[in-house]
Amino acid sequence: MANEPDETNLREQLAAQYRHVERIGLNQLSSGNLSVRFGEKMLISASGATADSIAADNVVEVSLRGVWQGRLKPSSEWRMHAAIYTRHATAQAVVHTHSDHCVALASHGRALPGYHYLVGTFGGDDVPCVPYSTFGTSQLADDAAAALTHRTACLLANHGMIARGQSLQEAVEHAHRLELLCRQYLLARQIGEPAHLTAAEWEEFFKQFRGSGYGQAT
Repeated sequence: MANEPDETNLREQLAAQYRHVERIGLNQLSSGNLSVRFGEKMLISASGATADSIAADNVVEVSLRGVWQGRLKPSSEWRMHAAIYTRHATAQAVVHTHSDHCVALASHGRALPGYHYLVGTFGGDDVPCVPYSTFGTSQLADDAAAALTHRTACLLANHGMIARGQSLQEAVEHAHRLELLCRQYLLARQIGEPAHLTAAEWEEFFKQFRGSGYGQAT
């Protein structure tokens, strides 16, 4: 049917974006994972995938309940991706990274506060940090999916970050922007806690944001 997604194209996009994410320093070795919604299933990077090994033909098709076939296993974080697709109908792609500055802040179990107006591009006046749970668990999946109810990205305590988007490119951009903002926040913290935007300033920001080129958090 005409409205069905092109599997080959989605696989190629995912492999290309996986390599891009490493190239811009958001993941290294086999850390992190990317996925795209594929009908009632998803396509996700394989367990142990690296930028050198990823290819369109070794991306794994898996149901949102974790059923797959073939020699390659889906990423160990498939539950987190599946929970986000299940809970958020507009999510078409999910990106999970262990980027340096996101990990540094998340290792303190701290949210990214609203010190910069671009924090608002994720949908609110902060980027929350969900409590630590062992990787690959249902608890982590549920907590991350819940945190993304009113945000397009969140931090994962002692772990990293995860973002959702209406396309793979958008989800990658969210991950990239969050890493930049965490880096800038940690730099600012070297001379003390930076000023946070006030409620009135956030109200003015979101009024402007709705008509800006930054788009809407969904």
